[in-house]
Amino acid sequence: MNFETMMNLFSRRGILFPSSEIYDNHPSGFWDYGPYGAAIKRKLTELWRSDVVKRTGMLEIDGSICMDADVFRASGHLESFADPLVECVKCGSIFRADKLIEEVSKEKAPEGMAPEKFDSLISKYGVKCQSCKSPLGKTRKFNMMFRVSVGASKPQDAYLRPETCQSIFADFPRLMKVMKKSLPVGIAQVGKSFRNEISPRNAVIRAREFTQAEAEIFFDPGKPGVEKFKDMENYRLNLKSAKDRADYAPVTAKEAVNKKMMSEFAAYYLSVMQQFLVKCGLPAEKIRNRQLDGEERAFYAKESWDTEVKTSLGWVEIVANNNRTDYDMSAHGKISGKDVSVVSAETNEKFVPHIWEISMGMDRLFYCVMESSYKKEGERAYLSLPSYIAPYHVAVFPLVNKDGLPGKGAEVAAVLSSAGFDTDSETKDSIGKRYARADEIGIPFCITVDNETMSDNAVTIRHRDTKNQERVKINELACKLRELMD
Repeated sequence: MNFETMMNLFSRRGILFPSSEIYDNHPSGFWDYGPYGAAIKRKLTELWRSDVVKRTGMLEIDGSICMDADVFRASGHLESFADPLVECVKCGSIFRADKLIEEVSKEKAPEGMAPEKFDSLISKYGVKCQSCKSPLGKTRKFNMMFRVSVGASKPQDAYLRPETCQSIFADFPRLMKVMKKSLPVGIAQVGKSFRNEISPRNAVIRAREFTQAEAEIFFDPGKPGVEKFKDMENYRLNLKSAKDRADYAPVTAKEAVNKKMMSEFAAYYLSVMQQFLVKCGLPAEKIRNRQLDGEERAFYAKESWDTEVKTSLGWVEIVANNNRTDYDMSAHGKISGKDVSVVSAETNEKFVPHIWEISMGMDRLFYCVMESSYKKEGERAYLSLPSYIAPYHVAVFPLVNKDGLPGKGAEVAAVLSSAGFDTDSETKDSIGKRYARADEIGIPFCITVDNETMSDNAVTIRHRDTKNQERVKINELACKLRELMD
């Protein structure tokens, strides 16, 4: 199994495909989800809501994707949100310097390095233009913000957000006032973000428009503990050290804190996110939490961990976890001129809250879950998705398209739909081909309505992963499916 295999499946089944693909000159880095892909992505989002947002008691907002330039002046994006760009001196092809270096050296090149350091590494490893093999020019920084003009008579500069968190920061004072919450408080959001990537690639792994699920936990730096830590203290985390680059044997969250490997905030929320990823169907052994060192870590971050998943493309970052200190709120308070501080209930003193961030790429999660669930057995291919994120829970298939079986199949589908199951139906082609199509998009159960159904009022349940079959009465079908899904 490899990336090309997955993209072939996505295209063939209309799961994921380039946006505006009927036009030859459509820009790269924009992707559309078809009905199956949209259903799976939606269910992953709902799982995030239940297993992260609701489970930890966060608030959820839905902020605007277009924001005033001052927001991004305060956040530092206008000045420093840039990737290292390098151009071929002969053919003019443009590349990201860090990615070119990684491909040649097989070592990670931190994005935050100065342009001169990239030039030094390009020289050291003899990196050439990927298009024509000519020398490369000097590295320069390219700002990835999408700029828009708002208004008609006196247009105002605004930008499409490159991350969803800035509206959370800007909305924080109002939310604290109207929601009557005390710290620590988590505020979450899921929605579109936009980055004008130099070289978008690997489909939704690095796109120009993507979906983020972010949570910002505001806390008192004088009280950095987590009340619910005991719920997670015995959960085992897969860690990779920044100091020696070694993979540690899994350690409990409590051990990680006691050994001063990480803060209690990190241990708790890394555990929450690792548990969530496992529930999405990703094997625990393919998940690691990698500590970022000084060069990789954002300048404002006190502590940073990337939660990564192993794929055919290598280790892919899914979640960025950062202690952003008071950088964001202090900056927004300074530029806006508004008071963003809170008052301590214990000391009655004002302070600017610190923030622990959990920033997850939903499109990257989608790809990793799909690739991990892909199974091949001879000529048979199927997606072994957990039933709760499959595009449909069940498919109802009349054995043949005659003898009243399609009508009976419609009745069975209606019964299951009214019982809360996402149900698909199809009559075209042989039952074997229909099973194969259902397997390819990850439907966990197929219900076959045959001639005997008309007399015994029973149907056959076919299991996706094992291909086992069992006969069940229609009036017992919903209960049986719930039992199998549980």
